[in-house]
Parts: sequence; C-alpha cells; structure tokens
Amino acid sequence: MRRHDERDIMFSRMERKPGTEPYKDYYEKNPEKKEIDDILRQKPAMGDESARFYHPYYSKMVDSTYQLISELNRLCNGPEKEKEKVSGSAKENAEKIKELAKLYGVKLIGITDYNSDYYYTHKGRKDADYGKEIEDKLPYTIVFAVEMDFEYFMQSPYVLESLAASKGYLEAGMVGLVLTYFIKSLGYDARNHMDGNYQIVLPLAGKYAGLGDIGRNSLLTTPEYGSRIRLGAVTTDLPLLVDNKENLFDITKFCNECKICAKVCPSQAIASDEREEIEFDNRWSTFQEKCYGQWQIFGSDCGLCVSRCPFSTRLPEGSVEEYIKNPESAGRIVEEYKQSLINKIKS
Repeated sequence: MRRHDERDIMFSRMERKPGTEPYKDYYEKNPEKKEIDDILRQKPAMGDESARFYHPYYSKMVDSTYQLISELNRLCNGPEKEKEKVSGSAKENAEKIKELAKLYGVKLIGITDYNSDYYYTHKGRKDADYGKEIEDKLPYTIVFAVEMDFEYFMQSPYVLESLAASKGYLEAGMVGLVLTYFIKSLGYDARNHMDGNYQIVLPLAGKYAGLGDIGRNSLLTTPEYGSRIRLGAVTTDLPLLVDNKENLFDITKFCNECKICAKVCPSQAIASDEREEIEFDNRWSTFQEKCYGQWQIFGSDCGLCVSRCPFSTRLPEGSVEEYIKNPESAGRIVEEYKQSLINKIKS
C-alpha cells in the first residue's frame, strides 16, 4: 500500500498561507486542489460567530481546548531518556503500559509492530515542518482509544459534539504524554502522536493494532464504541509483547449493508458505493473538501456520521457478537436497528 503524505490532508492544506513558500510549493505540485482550497480558506473559521451553531461559551470552550492541545505539541518527544535501561520482559513491559493507560481512562489499547503502511511520508501540518521526511520509525506502536462523551456527542452537529471531540483529543494526547514520559524514565526512546503533531495515520495504526476496522466514514470503527472514540499513539523501542491479531474485526459487510452515515451526511461527503480500490487503498470513497466545508457552516465538526453509526449508538451487545461471529447477519441486524429507530420516533 502506498503511504499517505500529511501535506494532502485537509487540515494541512488549510494551514497553507498565500505568499508563503509552502503554499507555492504545494499548489505547484497539486494545482487541481488550489481553487477549492482557496474558496474554503476564505470562509469563516469554525469558531466564528457567523457559524450556524456558534455559542458564546461552548464555542470558546472548544477553541481554548485546541489552543491548549497546540501548546502541548512541543512535549511530544518527551524528556531525555534515562541512561540506564530498566530490565523487564516484553510481556511485563506491555502489561505495565496497558495498566498505566487504563488508569488514565483508556478504553481500548493494542500494541503492534512497526509497519510503514501507517506512517506518513512527510510532515505537512505546520509551515515549520512542511515537507520534512519522516524517518523516526521506532519498532513498536502503542495505539489506544478514549471514549467521547455519549450524551454530548449524540447532540451532533450542535457544538456540544465538538466539545466532546476536543475533550477526547486532549485526553488522548495527555495519555500519550504520560506513556512517553514513563517510557523515557525506563531508559528507552518514545514519541507521542497527538492532534497537530502526528507522524502516523492513527486510524490505520489502530487497525494494525487490532482495535477495529476502517468504516465507510474513513474512521476507525470498533465493536465496542463504533467510531465515537479519539485515538492516540506512542511509538517506542521499549521491548513489548505484540498483541495477537488473528481474528481482526471486519466491518466490510456491515457498512455495505448499512449506509446510514452516507444518508445522514449533510454535505454528501460519504459515498454509498461498495468498498473498492481507490487511489492506493481498499476503502470507501469520501470527499474531505465537502466535509470540511460543512464544518465551516456548522461551526462544529458535525459528527453525524459517527453519532448515527449503529456501533457508536450502543448497538445491543448480542447483535455485535452475532455480527462478529457471522458477518452474513449484517443485513438483518441493520434492518432491526432501523426499525428500532422508527419505533422510538413513533413513541
């Protein structure tokens, strides 16, 4: 699989400022993206008072949380590692990492070997790092998920959804910092990957770590929480026992039957076709420009595709287990779920 370039993601493209060298370089290489990006750049920022769901308090809560996250980015490499390495087996090291992560609120965690597939090729988010080739590839990746608040997130696309999302990003970033500082104290290298300072594609890393599968909305979908999660990751050379990933969760049949996220997407950014080879990956097609444009209108990061996913809305446990055992049951489970929604509306 050809690797992703962080310069191509929507957040990176929106960081490009006309008149700067990164702007010139990117659009000389990608002229087909210049017109739409310039149009999106001219629209009000997500927290602008003109947004449909702007709130004088909640919108500022979201913005201030992201400001804090941005300032924490500089800590991602952690302190200098201790000179003496603490001895311990890969099994014991993994157990302690998971114990610490769960103490800080992590709901799901997996450990995987290094794989180039989930690493970006180049940095692209900030001008200072624009075009920097990513070479820091440590042998183990710890991927974890925190749950986004159910009550807040289910109010998507209202701004309370964004508050739940920003809280999730902050929590995941803080857990990553805690693990990074802990591993450095053991005498090993470690790097936190958090919002605004990634070197890896977290949904792909999460899939490789066995947490879930990439759903129709291009997000990691887990059996336990759907995509109502925020991911974090730490890469390290601390010897770790890699998790068994023989029975990976496969959401293909479910998403091909369901299509709810595509139907509720207000910008029609999620296609309703079946999974196929697109560019260089086997996935469903999504249009990030449409999605981001809708965020600007709402003043929130929408979240409808997440909040309406059956797995995100606490699908009955028996149904989840049944699908995992028998993916052919997807059609019936989806129809039962839709009927339950109709019954709730009628009642």
